[in-house]
Amino acid sequence: MNTLAHAGPGPWILFFPLVWAVVIVTVVTALRRFGRRRHGGPGGFGGPGAPRVDEQSPIALLGHRFAAGEIDEDEYWRRLTVLEEQFGRRTDDKGRRR
Repeated sequence: MNTLAHAGPGPWILFFPLVWAVVIVTVVTALRRFGRRRHGGPGGFGGPGAPRVDEQSPIALLGHRFAAGEIDEDEYWRRLTVLEEQFGRRTDDKGRRR
């Protein structure tokens, strides 16, 4: 009679630590990916590559004023162009945002 006590556990002893490693990696990955969206970090509103915007930045305040109806669309775009030159998004030589 060949029992586990005499023959040893064999290669199956590696199976359970691998299963637990996969479970832990999956949980950590899910928490990192979906936890940021809930808290408004990168990967939340605006996609994974979207920069974080300070709510007190001039560009954010301009957006709030436009959303509240304090300024019209033409004034919003004029002011946004000026603010982006000073504070905002930088572009590379081909006009793409960095």
